[in-house]
Amino acid sequence: MDIAVGSGNPVKRRAVERAIPHASVAAVAVDSGVSEQPVGHDETISGAVTRARRAFESGDYALGVGIEGGVAAHPSGSDTDDDLYLIMWSAVTDGDRVGRGAGPTFALPDRIADRIRAGEELGPVMDDVLGTEDVAKNEGAAGAFSEGRITRADALVSAVTAALSPIRSDLY
Repeated sequence: MDIAVGSGNPVKRRAVERAIPHASVAAVAVDSGVSEQPVGHDETISGAVTRARRAFESGDYALGVGIEGGVAAHPSGSDTDDDLYLIMWSAVTDGDRVGRGAGPTFALPDRIADRIRAGEELGPVMDDVLGTEDVAKNEGAAGAFSEGRITRADALVSAVTAALSPIRSDLY
């Protein structure tokens, strides 16, 4: 089965390969149609769906997969700013149907959340805080927050698997 993942990021490709073993996965760089730092579930899901559709339409593929990371606010229960969370969504399409699924969610530490609220992107902020380059193409923020227990690829496998379920399972 030939599958296209709508990104040139090797972590996203590896996640799809792990979620759909025995498939041939092509990385196809496509525009997400959303901002570089998606905010909220709606924008993040929209980016994943757009990537999946554009990847599917880019060639003769059985499935198109889109993966998008973003941040979302949730009330903290206090009078201060809402808490910010790292979120990740995936979408899978066969051209007719679109499945959507989320990966794990991680609370952002205050010093990182403050910088995101000020308009910075999570990837570069994480690189700065960790003293690394291209954390998004390696362990990801998920890996850093979980001390390597859940890498970005691990987290994205969950999202892709969840998004694939409505396409592959007879229960839907």
